[in-house]
Amino acid sequence: MKTRVLLGVLAALLVFGAAVVITHNVLTRPYPGHNDFMSRWEGSRSFWIDGLNPYGELASLNIQYAIYGRPVVEGEDPGYFAYPFYTLFVVWPLVYVDYAWASAVWMVLLQACLIGGLFLLLDAFRWRPRPWLLSVLLLWSLVFYFPARGLILGQPGLLVYFLEMYAIWALLKGHDRWGGAALALSTLKPQMGFLIVPFLVLWALRERRWRFVGAFGVAMLGLLAASFALLPSWLGDWLAQLGLYPSYTAFGSPVWIITSYYLGLGSWAELLGSGLLFVLMLWSWYDVLLRRRGERFLWAAALTLTVTHLIAPRTATPHYAVFMLPLVFYGWQITRRYPRQASAAILLMLALLLIVPWVHFVQTVQGEFEHPTLYLPLPFIILALLLSTRRWWWESVVR
Repeated sequence: MKTRVLLGVLAALLVFGAAVVITHNVLTRPYPGHNDFMSRWEGSRSFWIDGLNPYGELASLNIQYAIYGRPVVEGEDPGYFAYPFYTLFVVWPLVYVDYAWASAVWMVLLQACLIGGLFLLLDAFRWRPRPWLLSVLLLWSLVFYFPARGLILGQPGLLVYFLEMYAIWALLKGHDRWGGAALALSTLKPQMGFLIVPFLVLWALRERRWRFVGAFGVAMLGLLAASFALLPSWLGDWLAQLGLYPSYTAFGSPVWIITSYYLGLGSWAELLGSGLLFVLMLWSWYDVLLRRRGERFLWAAALTLTVTHLIAPRTATPHYAVFMLPLVFYGWQITRRYPRQASAAILLMLALLLIVPWVHFVQTVQGEFEHPTLYLPLPFIILALLLSTRRWWWESVVR
């Protein structure tokens, strides 16, 4: 058994290494980019090698020169580091190689996160698709518009997606220590986890899953302690950069896009819409946490992730990779409920989900920016499905 595991690890490393070399030679060396990763990489390099505060003016200039070849001008994204300090621990091994190699490794790592996330979800639902369908699902998970855009940008949100799916899977499968540690690390993008993190921790407390809670607490304290030891001012510096976000980001949450951007109703309408969604989410929490309706756990988790990306002050379309959770669930349900039509129905669903967003993007793109309507269809469709098919989730206990 140990020999087989070792051989499996070695094979995975060889595949990973080969993918990195191909990605470097074909993509990242001739076509440098991945600007979402560049800001984190250059900020990390500025700290680990140059000894600069990653939130400081000099590090920000380094990032801008790396992206634009000059200081930023008004109207451009300044490329601030803008992440919690402990993001530097994730990027640290890559700052000692040139950016073409670093971004190649990062892109392959994100691809591995998407593939790994899909396998975790399939295992969570105990769905065993046929080999041909599994191959289609794997390819689709890489070219579906939202995660594919994340790959193009080098968006760390894809790593956060994997860590959140791993934490949910770990709670279902009893791997509490690793799940708690993964959930702590997932906080490197707080806007993706500001609701799902407390939900999972509260559920673990309610179920007396002390190993999960303990691992989360120890990992979180370790990340924070190491951050303050290396840069005592990081929290204030980070919050100051977050305060500048509205000055260079075009859009807020999907709720904001509807209430303020299109309807011009002002902040009161956004607060009302967000508040109603938040109350809906709390209702699902009440059933799971207080009434102990364990069969509703996954549905509440999916609803929490959906509400997160509808009301978060700032989101990005690559974050919508988290909707793989409900999408995989519905694929599984189709195979259970309509076995004769399952293959055709799933292929049709995948084709529509693949083609429509890409066509939407191509037809509406404005310069380098997505049109705000791209933020709207998927989360609202998922919300409607979660509410209308909630009994499918409640009756399909996978714990």
